[in-house]
Order: sequence, then C-alpha cells, then structure tokens
Amino acid sequence: MKAFERAGWVNRGFRGSHVKLTKEGNVNILSIPVHKGKPVKIGLLKDQIKKSGLTEDEFLKLL
Repeated sequence: MKAFERAGWVNRGFRGSHVKLTKEGNVNILSIPVHKGKPVKIGLLKDQIKKSGLTEDEFLKLL
C-alpha cells in the first residue's frame, strides 16, 4: 500500500476488507485486500501493479 501511495495513489477508504486506491488522471481503481496476518497473493499484487501503470521494477523501487 505504501508503495502505491508513494506513486501518487490516494487511499479512499475501506469497502469490506478491501482498501480502495485512486489516482487523478487514472481511470482504474485499485482494490487491495487487507486481512490481518495474511500477505497479498503474488498474482493479485502483479495485477494491481499492472493496473496502476507501474512496472514491477518501478514498484520495487518504491518499497
């Protein structure tokens, strides 16, 4: 989540157990599940990185 926020995405709150992130100029809405003690699955993370317009390398540099 912090990496997306560093890239300009804004936390718009929770819907159930998912955090919604938006970014001005990007029509996509990122939806990240937040379950205490469970990491985000790699496939879902890669999909959200792609939707954000970042490359995996760019995302890793933001961590």
